[in-house]
Amino acid sequence: MSEPKITLVGAGGLSFGPTMVNDVIHTRALAGSRLVLHDISEPRLQRAYRFAAKLNAANDDPVVLEQSTDPAEALTVADFVIASAEHGRFPYWRQDYEIPLRYGATQVNGENGGPGAVFHSLRSIKNTLSICADIEKYCPDAFLINLSNPMSRVTLAINQGSKVRNVGMCHEMPIGIVRLGRLLRIPPSRIAAKASGINHFTFFTEMIDRETGEDLLARVKRLFHTKFFDFGPLLTRLARASEPRPVLAMLSDQLYSPLVAHMLREHDLVPCSVDSHIGEYLPFAREVGGHHPDHVDQFARIDKVIERLTVWVANTKLPLPLQRMGHSLEEVVPIIASIWSGERQRIVAVNVPNRGYLPNVAEGAIVEVGAEVDGDGMHPDTMPPIAEPVAGHIAVQLPLQDKIVRAALTGDPQPALEALVEDPTSPRDESACVAMFNELRELQAEQLPF
Repeated sequence: MSEPKITLVGAGGLSFGPTMVNDVIHTRALAGSRLVLHDISEPRLQRAYRFAAKLNAANDDPVVLEQSTDPAEALTVADFVIASAEHGRFPYWRQDYEIPLRYGATQVNGENGGPGAVFHSLRSIKNTLSICADIEKYCPDAFLINLSNPMSRVTLAINQGSKVRNVGMCHEMPIGIVRLGRLLRIPPSRIAAKASGINHFTFFTEMIDRETGEDLLARVKRLFHTKFFDFGPLLTRLARASEPRPVLAMLSDQLYSPLVAHMLREHDLVPCSVDSHIGEYLPFAREVGGHHPDHVDQFARIDKVIERLTVWVANTKLPLPLQRMGHSLEEVVPIIASIWSGERQRIVAVNVPNRGYLPNVAEGAIVEVGAEVDGDGMHPDTMPPIAEPVAGHIAVQLPLQDKIVRAALTGDPQPALEALVEDPTSPRDESACVAMFNELRELQAEQLPF
């Protein structure tokens, strides 16, 4: 074939589906590609296809667009697979968040860290490995780009439980560059940055103004020592008041960051992510700042807004300038373009097994670093050792990740229970942890690997 076949699994989802379609359409190196939308839900797939078809037509049909609910049809001879799929995202996330808090957990999100994330991990690993089994069956040479959270744990499971070539991708670092660039009033395109860590717990090691050569990390650190970033009572009240309003809540999530300020002021470290992400790995997170929002409700509202907007765009007769949408911040499609065309390209963050890229992190652990990509695949950066106390927090997480993945691969719940008990944000009462584990296990039995 002269052009690649790209299959988007979970295309009906709104977190990444529309963005991935848009980026493929706006990538010249992939003109003529077969882009196959795949979802097990026919109504969600039809909604996604109508939107994609309209976007494709507005750009003079640069890709051949297809759709299918059949994995064999969608995946056979695929060159690339983009996977972002979950069952019952928000109902289960609510359980992951609310039930541990009732037992005395101090988690702030329950999505990627904390006792709730043990169950998110188990469900997501089970689902993702079923996708990998289909890839091995229908397109064993395909390259998988995984977008499903919890990123580190799911990517570790893919590498231990399948033979699929893969990389895990997250947009936190590109968004972090944009967020800090705007605070510094510097166009993000002028910023050259490097960072390292584990997903959602990655810290900038370098940030340079391409035009002037200025060290921008020094400016960021000075900025966060100003009074505004004390995040006093007024800003706390404003952050709390923004929660029911989706657009304001998204803005607040990016700007209200007492935990980020804490890491900068106490440890001279600049996180790539916001409080709702780095806080999942910090046992003291709830002690810092006056407010930690309920992100389940926030993102459920945002999802509904995006759904209404997507349906409206797909169905409206009004002429819309969809050709002007441009490429997103996501680095998924650039990876596909580089591997296919052979043109070398810089990617700011990939999630891959550690092969000496971070010298003081365990070999084989999933780490997040920058990379060069070309026709030979990924070439991750070798970075300096992770600074303390971040290295210590990462060292706590890695055995938990190993146990969760072992539980998912073997069908033995005991390692998962041990990971929940040992999580730094779990209640210290082991009997409370066991009761929490059993309650969540019963509620989610259908989606668990044991």
